[in-house]
Amino acid sequence: MRLASISVDLDSLPHYCRIHGLPESLLDDRARSLVHAVAVPRFRELFDAVGVPGTFFAIGEDLESDAGAAAGMRAAHAAGIEVASHSHAHDYALTRRGPTAILEDLQRADATILAATGARPEGFRAPGYTLNADLYAATVALGYRYGSSTFPATPYYAAKAAVMGALALVGRPSRSVLDTPRVLLAPRVPYRPDPARPYQRGSGSVVELPMAVTPGLRFPFIGTFATTLPLPTLRAAWGMCRRDAFFNFELHGVDVLDASDGIPGELVRQQRDLRVSAAKKLERLREIFGWLRAECDVVTLRDAAKRLSPSL
Repeated sequence: MRLASISVDLDSLPHYCRIHGLPESLLDDRARSLVHAVAVPRFRELFDAVGVPGTFFAIGEDLESDAGAAAGMRAAHAAGIEVASHSHAHDYALTRRGPTAILEDLQRADATILAATGARPEGFRAPGYTLNADLYAATVALGYRYGSSTFPATPYYAAKAAVMGALALVGRPSRSVLDTPRVLLAPRVPYRPDPARPYQRGSGSVVELPMAVTPGLRFPFIGTFATTLPLPTLRAAWGMCRRDAFFNFELHGVDVLDASDGIPGELVRQQRDLRVSAAKKLERLREIFGWLRAECDVVTLRDAAKRLSPSL
């Protein structure tokens, strides 16, 4: 049976302010904690309702600064949800910081997640999906089982470049980073990277599990699109992807939040998916999770890596 995994990046709202060039002072303490306090329980309820496991990618500094977030990850781990690393500071420019700083960031995230859950993370996802040789080397040095950072989605890349350019023109530059165009030629299915060029196949010890994109156009099948696009469009994309041996469905905490959760209007205007009600988004995700459960063996990313590694 084909494998599928569902993962959630727990990027807190300050990171969205950084993407959109907005001041983080817009956010009060409650808004800063919404992803862990509200979105995580909603995802856990959804996983339980559909009967599928999940993987949470936690940011170390959020667990350090928010006792509630750390407790939530401890409870998630105890319930069988995998807690993996999304770095410590979620610095979009992590790949530009050099080998030593990169390794220190990942080590600190590992220690924080271990302290919160009692288990060291086995997987890693880079901030902003941006991977390079230095970052890959750090994942090897720390003995991760897998990485899941490659996102070879042509429409997403073009849209990101356009938005970053527009923000720069209005004097509100994004703190996000545009990856090398080489990512667009990366494999769209699980592979072992070349350590020197991790967007190419090689013999690296840490396997890479790319985010789901369709063949051909490489249209992204991730939460932002899944919760906002017409259902027939998603069914068509799923129809193109369902032949793959592995389907990696990636979401974010904001994919189950909306404006009524207390998110500032300035951020809602920029992050348009927040205008869709959380109830509608949850219903859409419940349906998609059902597709996966009906046709695939849905497992955590850690378990997918275990099962796929011998054949890569």
